Formats: sequence, structure tokens, C-alpha cells
Amino acid sequence: MKKIERQRQFVQDHLSLFRCPNCQAPMAKVEGNSIYCAHGHQIDFNRHGYLHFLNGAADTEYGRQMFLARRQLLSAGLFEPIVKTVADQLPVRPQTILDVGTGEGTPLRQLAALRAGCDDTLIGFDISKAGVTLATQLGLCAFFCVADLRQLPFNAGSFDTIMELFSPSDYAEFNRVLAPGGRVIKVVPNGDYLAELRQLLYGTGQANSHYDNQRVVDLFRHHYPDAQQIRVRYEFTIPAGLQAALVEMTPLHWGKGARKLTAQDLEALTMVTVDVSVLTGTKMK
Repeated sequence: MKKIERQRQFVQDHLSLFRCPNCQAPMAKVEGNSIYCAHGHQIDFNRHGYLHFLNGAADTEYGRQMFLARRQLLSAGLFEPIVKTVADQLPVRPQTILDVGTGEGTPLRQLAALRAGCDDTLIGFDISKAGVTLATQLGLCAFFCVADLRQLPFNAGSFDTIMELFSPSDYAEFNRVLAPGGRVIKVVPNGDYLAELRQLLYGTGQANSHYDNQRVVDLFRHHYPDAQQIRVRYEFTIPAGLQAALVEMTPLHWGKGARKLTAQDLEALTMVTVDVSVLTGTKMK
């Protein structure tokens, strides 16, 4: 089957997950190259096989080069211990998993590999068309779409697990689409995350020299009082030639006061610290 045919078949097989972004009615049928809601609103599959659920253009600074750089580093293993920790929070029974801010899809692919044989249903979405276009190239048995986390194109109670790596949250929407007893697994940076790169870019004493995640953690705990927090910290050796890609993949270099790194700066950057918290919360029944 061609890619677009596989994606259409996925939506056909899991039509009950989707709802219309225009009127919030359940999606009713897949016909030809389109999906239709119960009130007749139509959304077409594009040539890459994904659906665009936004009512208007996407507003994002994340472009293709950033996602290509991210794929290089993640394929080299930058986030593998994080994804392994996420996988450890999941039961062995089949899960319907939503990857929020999926980007170019590598973490979802790595999670699927760790859970091979679990027969999960996987959906990833992002506001960036560039990221989703790259995600559809992975050959992963999953569905990717362009959508807004504040207006998710999914029916209530559709997902067992929501996974979110370094993305914003809308907990009201998360709880709406989670089944009773479903879980949110959110990965947030700790203070030492990419500390070596932050030091190169900002030195010390600037607003961007340090990061404090306490407000993010407190908000998560407010919504999920039973939340568990696991710290994952390790050093990652940057493969030769990928230093510039590491800079490109993160918005750290966009901040006010960031230095433009020289070739000598990049050559000296051989290792970075990965330091994150994996937060897991459960929707109350």
C-alpha cells in the first residue's frame, strides 16, 4: 500500500477516535480522499497522507531544518534513556497513545520499538506541517496530523496515554480525550538540561543562563495530585560533526543575548548533560 493509502486505512480503522474541528461532531466516514463528520464537514488527506485539522494557518517558528537536526541527534540516541523511562511507565497491554508535539516523530518511533508486540494504536500531532511531513516518512504504523493542542480533533475518552516531550500543555483538553484512569506522561527539562550548550550561548548571569521548572511541575501536580516524578540524568557524547545540529535542534539559541557560536566553540562541544523530569499523572475516574 502507498503511504496515503495506509494513512486512509488507519483513519478508517480508528474512525471513532476523531471529531470535527469545525463543529466537534464525530467523524462519520472516510470516502475517497476525504474524511467527513456527521454534519458533512470535509477534510482532505494531503499528498503526504496526513490530515490538517487547523482552522487556518499554523503559527510556529519550528521549520524543516530544525526538525532534520532533531532527527539526527535523536536517531543517534540523545533521548533514548528518556523514551525508555516513558515506556517503563506503561502497562504491557495495548494502549491508545497520543504524542503531543510529535515533531518529526522519532520519540514515538522509539517508543513503538520498545513496545513491539504490544499492539498499540499510535497517533502523533504537531502544529508544524514541516515536522508532521517528516514524521510521515518514518514508515511507522501510526497516524500523524497537524492539530492544535487547545482544540484536539479527538473524541472524549479516546486515549489511554498522552505522551508529551518538551511541549506546552492544555490539561483540560488532555483530560477530555483521556479515558478514565488514563495517564499523562510529561517530560520537562531540569536545570542542568544541555547546561554545556547554555553556558556557551549565554555564559553566566543572564536570564537564559539557567532554567527553573518548578512552576511547570507545580501546575502538573495541581492537575494530577497523585503525580510521580522521576529524574533522568546522563551525559551524551555528541557524534562527530553533529555539534551544529545540536544547536539547530533547540530554540535555546533564539534567546536574547545568545552568542553566535564559532567553529572553535562547536569543536570543543563534545558532550552535553541531559537532565529531565518524567512526570506521570492519572486522570481520576
